Amino acid sequence: MPSPCTLSDTSYGKSRIRLVRVTRHGDRHQLRDFTVAVAFEGRYDTSYSDGDNTDVLPTDTMKNTVYALAARDGVGEPEEFGAALGRHFIARNPKLDRVVVDLVDHGWSRVTIGDRDHGSAFVRRGPEVRTARVVTGRQGVTVTAGIGDLIIAKTSKSAFAGYPRDEFTTLPETHDRLFVTSLTATWTYDEPDIDYAATFRSVRTTLLETFAQHVSLSVQHTLHAMGQVVLDAVDVVRSIRLEMPNRHHLPIDLTKFGMENRNEVFVATEEPHGLIKATLSRPR
Repeated sequence: MPSPCTLSDTSYGKSRIRLVRVTRHGDRHQLRDFTVAVAFEGRYDTSYSDGDNTDVLPTDTMKNTVYALAARDGVGEPEEFGAALGRHFIARNPKLDRVVVDLVDHGWSRVTIGDRDHGSAFVRRGPEVRTARVVTGRQGVTVTAGIGDLIIAKTSKSAFAGYPRDEFTTLPETHDRLFVTSLTATWTYDEPDIDYAATFRSVRTTLLETFAQHVSLSVQHTLHAMGQVVLDAVDVVRSIRLEMPNRHHLPIDLTKFGMENRNEVFVATEEPHGLIKATLSRPR
């Protein structure tokens, strides 16, 4: 006899659904490019324990639903499309407790010819992406937005000093270093019905301006400042999580070549790197 066990934390769904939606208004087109993942969480234990698929919506149907709703209704902002998918699935699947829809928005910009944007030619932005997660349950909806792979750098106002040293410490203190990171930020909204595009732009601008202007004593120091200013400036953001790998740029010792070190020539390294994470939330 098999030993008894407890089944928990189950989900199933479809990942990496690639969706490109073109909307044509005469010779001026709009292009949206999403990667979508759908996950069902609910009362599906017998599908695991007994192989009972009575209530298991095929993941292929989830994929087809993404395309069908995009064709019928358009996609809008990623948060809006995620909410539309959530409403559709939660209404039709009684064993479903909540559905999680993750979206990655691969941005495209219009090609510019002279001083005019072309109506139907685009260039892919990146590696930065816009992200969204919409969790639709029986009691309500939670919307999280974000940015991934936003590579930013500053060449002044960055230091790292005053740390403990032991017999294995070789890192020299510095009061003038390059600060380069690939920012991932995710934030949760207080309410699900807002202008998502405008709010995304506001958060992104606030993060970049704070990063540029902050006098940094460490990655941690600047991360905290960036999150704090977002909470201060954007009322509908309830909390924000930031992840900032420290992409080290190491100064080259030019004295080996009989040249002066002026803190101008560096070697860029990505591995290994420091990784700093934190979540800042409004007090309840």
